Amino acid sequence: MAVRRWRAKGQKRRFADRWPVNPAAGQRPAGWPGWPGGKQFALVLTHDVETTKGLQRCRRLMELESRVGFRSSFNFVPEGEYATPRDLRADLVADGFEVGVHDLKHDGKLYRTRRDFQANARRINSHLKEWNAVGFRSGFMLHKLDWLHELNVQYDASTFDTDPFEPQPDGVDTIFPFHVQSHSGRRGFIELPYTLAQDFTLFVLLREKSIDIWKRKAAWVVHRGGMLLLNTHPDYMSFDEKGRLRDEYDVLLYEKFLLHIRDTYKDAYWHALPREVAHWWNSRPAASAGATPERNLRCEMETGGN
Repeated sequence: MAVRRWRAKGQKRRFADRWPVNPAAGQRPAGWPGWPGGKQFALVLTHDVETTKGLQRCRRLMELESRVGFRSSFNFVPEGEYATPRDLRADLVADGFEVGVHDLKHDGKLYRTRRDFQANARRINSHLKEWNAVGFRSGFMLHKLDWLHELNVQYDASTFDTDPFEPQPDGVDTIFPFHVQSHSGRRGFIELPYTLAQDFTLFVLLREKSIDIWKRKAAWVVHRGGMLLLNTHPDYMSFDEKGRLRDEYDVLLYEKFLLHIRDTYKDAYWHALPREVAHWWNSRPAASAGATPERNLRCEMETGGN
C-alpha cells in the first residue's frame, strides 16, 4: 500500500491536465436530446461490494442513503469470498435499490483468455438470471467491451471518462452513456462510465481529507450536462470513527457529498438507477447512433487478450 500511495502521488501530478477533469470528455453526443424531465444532469450512485466486511455494511449504507433521499445499485461478487443473502437482495429491490453482478470471482482473471471468458460468461449469465439483474461491472475496472456481448445485460459499468490510477487506465473520454454495438449479430448494450473518482482512490490511496475533488469534478460535469456517476465501496467505509482502520474512511464524507448534491443542485438532476438510465438511453430514437468509440476498442486490443 505504501508503494501504491507513493506511485499515486506521482500520477496525480503527472496527469493533472487529465484528472480529475479531462476537457475532452465534456462533448455532448450528436443529436443530444437532454435528460428526462428537462433536467440539467443525471445522478447515478453505485457500490461494489468486494469482501465480507463490505457485505456486512450494506444495510447501514442503504439506510444512510434512504435517510437523505437517495437510492443506488449494489454490485455483488457471485463467487467470491462471501455468499450474498437472498433476503438482502430482496430487501434492496423492495426499497427501490438495484442489484448488479460484480465480476465472477473478483480475482483479476476474468479476461485472461477468450476461452476462459466464454466459460465465465455462462456462469455470470446464470447469476444474472437468478438475481434478476441486468447490469455488470468487472473487478478492478478491467474491460474488453467487445467480449461483453456474451453477457445477457442491458448495461456494463466497467469504464470511466478518465482515471490514470486504474490497472487498465484507458478512459472512454466521455461523461455520457454510449451504446456498444455488436458486430456479430448479438444485441448491444449501454456503457455507463463512472465520472467521479472512486472512494478508494481519493481517501485510501491519495489520503484526501475532504470531498473537494468530488465537488470540483461534479461542478464541471453539471456545467456540461453530463452523467454524474459515482462508484464507492462499503468495504472502505467506516461507520465507527473510533474503530476505523488504516484502509478505511469516515462514511460521513460520503454522506456529506450526497447532501452537497442534494442541497446545491436541488431539482436540477435526474436521479436514476443504472438500469433506468440504460433503458432510457436504449429507448431514444437515435439510440443506435451511439456506437463504441473506435479509440476505446483499439486501446483494449493493444492491452492484450487471447
